[in-house]
Amino acid sequence: MPGAPAHHREHGFANTNPDYVRASRLVRLRYFVGRMLGTTFAPKHLDLPRVDNDGRALAANTTDATITWVGHSTLLVQLDGVNVLIDPQWSERASPVSFAGPRRMTPPGLDFDRLPPIHVVLVSHDHYDHLDVATVRRLAEHHHPRFVVPLGFRAWFADLGIGDVHELDWWGRHVERGLTFTCVPAQHFSARTPFDRDRTLWCGYVVRVDGVTIYFAGDSGYAPHFAEIGARFPSIDVALLPIGAYEPRWFMSPVHMNPDDAVRAHRDLRPRLSLGMHFGTFQLTDEAIDEPIHALERARATHGVSAEAFRVLDFGESLVAGK
Repeated sequence: MPGAPAHHREHGFANTNPDYVRASRLVRLRYFVGRMLGTTFAPKHLDLPRVDNDGRALAANTTDATITWVGHSTLLVQLDGVNVLIDPQWSERASPVSFAGPRRMTPPGLDFDRLPPIHVVLVSHDHYDHLDVATVRRLAEHHHPRFVVPLGFRAWFADLGIGDVHELDWWGRHVERGLTFTCVPAQHFSARTPFDRDRTLWCGYVVRVDGVTIYFAGDSGYAPHFAEIGARFPSIDVALLPIGAYEPRWFMSPVHMNPDDAVRAHRDLRPRLSLGMHFGTFQLTDEAIDEPIHALERARATHGVSAEAFRVLDFGESLVAGK
């Protein structure tokens, strides 16, 4: 496509890192079908640390820059009285069907009905653990938010009867309620069926207001874009980095970081604090669902990063940025 950005293709999008190589379509299909069958009968519950969050403090918060981990990649970010929900997923399965696929093993850290009024919803990509039809419908019905999404999503939302959608390309910006949202690159892919691969864009986001900068990486393999984001946004307060769904490495490393990769991304970004996410909720890949916590501890020691600089939240835990 002459004159188009390097990540644009005639019928979709692509990663631009020259070192990016993925397994063949047949190998990917066989792996994902196997995982779908294997996770259907996974254990129903997992006992991971959580806090009792009834949502009352969140509803009353109109000043503090606060991040609350609901689970997996679902986070509530509160800045200047604006409530931003990222990659919302409250369903029991991350799957196109209700009877099979990865089952939620840890309940959400905040009940949906305890959410404060949601003003903006950010969606990083279209995979079922990040974009859930039932949750999106509930948000549209009860909160009427503005959905900020990557390119190619408008038609998907229109099919649900949702029109308040703003699409962004990589490095595109949108200002809403005084917050600036920048869509930033990630190294991943998109697909909700075997027939629509890479038709929609994938991304992360940088959210800024009054000197506070929050970076959400979405799903991504480790790649040079982290250093570029760190250079463009040199004062990130909190980086939200995925640390789970990474085994086997021969298959997952192009699109999912392991904790060692995430610590390297942390060093590229140079945030004041990084928080691990994308773990502990759905059994998506081959490592134990709680293994990322232990692997993060080893990765911090390897790279000389303190536990105060890169940590995880308990389910339902809220953190005030800057404290």
